[in-house]
Formats: sequence, structure tokens, C-alpha cells
Amino acid sequence: MTNQPKTMEELDKRDNYAWLVSFGAAMVPFCGFLYGHSRGFTVRVIESVVKIHPAGLLLIPFVTLTMEKCIYDTAQSFQGIDPNIKPADRGGFPSGGSDLPSFSLVPVSKHNPLDFNYLRRLPTIKEPSK
Repeated sequence: MTNQPKTMEELDKRDNYAWLVSFGAAMVPFCGFLYGHSRGFTVRVIESVVKIHPAGLLLIPFVTLTMEKCIYDTAQSFQGIDPNIKPADRGGFPSGGSDLPSFSLVPVSKHNPLDFNYLRRLPTIKEPSK
């Protein structure tokens, strides 16, 4: 990469509260999973997979990991961080997600939509004088 950042700080300009977006993005599907599990959805999925073919159980971890990467990449892209860029000081497990294709559901934002400091720097519309 020609524009590879040297450190994570060069890539990530978010404030200290940015973790709330990633946390929320992970908790929404997790809470949905817990609700479904409490209603017996997990058992029905496993029973359905076994009816089709018992070897299908081996696909469940890959499907759930793909869902997790999709959630993570979408949260990062929403905050303006390209999930395909890896800083030079990062690498190896578990930081290898940038080597995989992005599963983001949204394009990478030009800026973090939740960066209120950015919103303060935008030009304001002045009211006409009376």
C-alpha cells in the first residue's frame, strides 16, 4: 500500500466515545440472538441443519464469523475507517481482518457522522438581519 498509515493514531481520529458505536453495533444482533435463543430459535436452526445433512453443522461457525465480520466492517465504515487499511504497526492475529474482503453494508464515510466536533466546524447559515 502506498498510503499505509504508520500507526493506528494516524488512521483512527475518533474521540474516546467512538467505542459506543462499535459496542452498539455488536450488541444489537447479540441481543437479537439471545432473544431468539430464549424462544427456541437456536434449537430449531440446529435441528433443521441436521435434517438436511449433519455435516452442515460444520458451516455454522463460518456463517457466524461472516456475520460478525459484516457487523464489524459496517461499524468501522460508518465511522469513516476503511476496514481494508492496516497500519504498519498492526498485523498478525487478531488484526488480520484487513487482509480479507470487506463485508461492509455501507460505504466508508468521508467523516465520522457522530463526530460532533466536525459538525461544529461546518459553516452555519446566518439569519438575515431585521
